[in-house]
Amino acid sequence: MKVYNPKDWLYPIKYLLSAEHTKKIFPLIIGLGLFSWSIAYLELEYLKLSDKSWVKNITTVHSLLGFVLSLILVFRTNTAYDRWWEARKQWGTLTNVSRTLSIKLNAFLDREDKINRSFYRKAIPLFAETLYNFLRSEYTKFMLDEADHPEIISLDDKKHGPNQVASLLFNKTNSLYREGKLSGEQLRLLNEEITSMTNVCGACERIKNTPIPIAYSSFIKVFIIIYTLTLPIGYVFSMGYFVCFAVPFIFYISHYHRDDR
Repeated sequence: MKVYNPKDWLYPIKYLLSAEHTKKIFPLIIGLGLFSWSIAYLELEYLKLSDKSWVKNITTVHSLLGFVLSLILVFRTNTAYDRWWEARKQWGTLTNVSRTLSIKLNAFLDREDKINRSFYRKAIPLFAETLYNFLRSEYTKFMLDEADHPEIISLDDKKHGPNQVASLLFNKTNSLYREGKLSGEQLRLLNEEITSMTNVCGACERIKNTPIPIAYSSFIKVFIIIYTLTLPIGYVFSMGYFVCFAVPFIFYISHYHRDDR
């Protein structure tokens, strides 16, 4: 999550202009500006259409479609925010579970048990790291100490990283129970925390693997393209060559809120 000062107006503007999304659609904005200029030149200089031309009435259709477009974009923005907020809650849950698991292990394990303490100190944050990389479709890198924990050799960085780390945590915890270093009640308490970690992983995967339906997303894309391409035809009579700037700006605003992130 990007942390910023909401009272600083200059930084959000700078970030918006330099964002990856802006860089991607910048060629489209330039192309749309040139297209708008060509329409304005064609109607004003070549065809010499007057204000009484029927083409001017196309703006009435755009006014009606603009209202429909605003409703669609509001729904799309709310949906995107809901997805973001749900993901934020899941990551907050993972933070709390990791802290609780660490507190319990710190109380349960013997103070002199350096090896097991070192294992959990690295393995617990490793789950969040592997989940982060897994959700971004990157191969997970396991950074545990192989000398102290030879069982880490069996991990495969091409498989489901978070599940492997969770399995490693549970296997180690169960091994401590069999060795008598943990009681049955302590094992149950720790198992609840590890299970909660895997539940967070599943919830994050559900958010990632459930995008906006392609039919709905495609409809918005086609709708915005047709809407913006036809804007210069009617508005050139009231705005003149200024449509070269107005139409790309409208396209940028509508396309930014439609972005499938």
